[in-house]
Amino acid sequence: MVLFAGVTVVQSSLLADCYISRDPERGAAVRNRSYVDAIRLYLGKKSQMLSGFFLGFSLFGNSVVYTLTAAASMRAIERANCYHREGQGAPCCAAGAGGSSEAYYMLLFGLGAAKVIENGVIKGGIGGVSLVSPTQKVWRVAQALGDIAFAYPFSLVLLEIEDTLRSPPAESQTMKRAARASIAVTTFFYLGCGCFGYAAFGDGTPGNLLTGFGDPYWLVGLANLCVVLHLLGGYQVYAQPMFALVERRFGAGVVDAEMPLLGRVSVSRLCFRTANVATATAVAVWFPYFNQVVGLIGAFTFWPLAIHFPVQMYLAQGKVAPWTGRWLAIQAFSAGCLVACGFASVGSAMGVFGPERS
Repeated sequence: MVLFAGVTVVQSSLLADCYISRDPERGAAVRNRSYVDAIRLYLGKKSQMLSGFFLGFSLFGNSVVYTLTAAASMRAIERANCYHREGQGAPCCAAGAGGSSEAYYMLLFGLGAAKVIENGVIKGGIGGVSLVSPTQKVWRVAQALGDIAFAYPFSLVLLEIEDTLRSPPAESQTMKRAARASIAVTTFFYLGCGCFGYAAFGDGTPGNLLTGFGDPYWLVGLANLCVVLHLLGGYQVYAQPMFALVERRFGAGVVDAEMPLLGRVSVSRLCFRTANVATATAVAVWFPYFNQVVGLIGAFTFWPLAIHFPVQMYLAQGKVAPWTGRWLAIQAFSAGCLVACGFASVGSAMGVFGPERS
C-alpha cells in the first residue's frame, strides 16, 4: 500500500508537469485540459487511440464495480435490519463487496478499532491467511496488488482538476502539493481500515468489512448508506466521460426524435447509454466476485494509464535525452511497475476465471 502510494506521488508529479506545453509553431503556452488531450499533443493520435481503449475499459470497469458495490451495500443494509428484527441466528441473506467514501472510511475505521478493543486480542498474523496453499497465497497477493492499484485512479482526473486551479503559484506546484496531501490522507484511511479490519477478524475477514459487524446495527447501516450515496454520484463521474467519448467519436446527436414526456431526444444517445448501463449491470451479475473484479480492472489499467503514458509525456515534455541517467531512472520506474501490474493481472484473472475465485 505504501509502495503504491509512493508510485502514485511520483506519477502524479510527472503528469502535473505536462499540464502546460509550448506550441512548436507559435511558441505560445498550450493548456492540456484533459488526459486524452495531453496524450494527443505529446504522443500523437496513435497513442491517443490506444489510451482511449484503456480509458474506456477503465471507465466501464468502474461502472461494473460501482454496480456491484451499491447492490452489495443495499443488501448489507437489509441484512443488518433483518438481524436486528430476527436476531443474529436468523437466516438473513449475506452480502459481500466494498465501497469508498469519506464517511464510510471514518465509520469503518472506528468500528474496526472498537472491535479490536472488544476482542482484547489482535487476530491474524503477518503471514496472512494460514489455511491456504503456497500457490493460493501467491495468487491472493497478486489479487491484492490489483485491488490496491484500483484504489489509486489519480491520472484519469488530475489534469482536469489542475485546469481549475488559479495561478500564481504555478498550477503544477499547487497540484503536486494537493496530490501529496490527498494521497497521504487516503493511504492513512486505507491502511487504518485494512489493518483494523484484519486485526478484528483475522483469517475470517470478509471482503466487505462492514458485513463482519453486527452492532450497532444502525451505524453499520449508516456506513453502507454512505457508500450507496457516494456511488450514486461516483457512477456518473465515470459513466459520463465514457458516454462523451463514444458520442464524440460516432456522432450520437445526429438522429433526433420526439418522445412522449421527454421532448426531442437523440435516439442513438438513448440507445447507447441504455445499452451501456444494462451491459455493466449484466457483467456485475455474471461476475459477482468483487475483490477479483476490482483487482483485474486495477491491474490491467494501472500501468498504461497511470505510469506508461504519463512517463512518456514527461519525457517528451522535458525533452529528456535517451540513455541519460534521468532517462534510465524513469524507464526503470516504469518497467518495475509493469512487472508488478503483470503479476497482479495474472493473479486477478485467476480469481475471476480460474478455480481461485470465491
